[in-house]
Amino acid sequence: MSATQLASLARTLDPQAVLRRFLALDAVVTGANALAYLAASGPLGRLLGVDSTLLLELGVFLAVYAGGVGWLASRARPATFPVRVVIEANFAWAALSLLALAVWLSPTATGAVWTVMQALTVAGFAALQHLALKGRQGISD
Repeated sequence: MSATQLASLARTLDPQAVLRRFLALDAVVTGANALAYLAASGPLGRLLGVDSTLLLELGVFLAVYAGGVGWLASRARPATFPVRVVIEANFAWAALSLLALAVWLSPTATGAVWTVMQALTVAGFAALQHLALKGRQGISD
């Protein structure tokens, strides 16, 4: 993806704003997921075929993570190292989600589709954030 395409997707030419917008979008989607897991772990657990306690624990983790990513997105110039941590954490989440699906989870069909879709979404955020960080190179932190 070219810098022009990335800027078009983020609707800004400012490399700092591109990165911040992709971080903010990640925080919003992750926060919404966290709230759903926290508020409806029982019904979602039955729908997805996943233990409701696991969903509660994931909800707490995701709420904290979303808060951290949101805070990072609120910085005028997000520091490179924490952004890299977010990118690596997102790639790790995606990989672990698929590994869990293959090795130890036994979800419903809906749960299997959900797991793959959220893994792809998180990997997409990581890829966009990585490209935005690369596009920001040459701008001092």
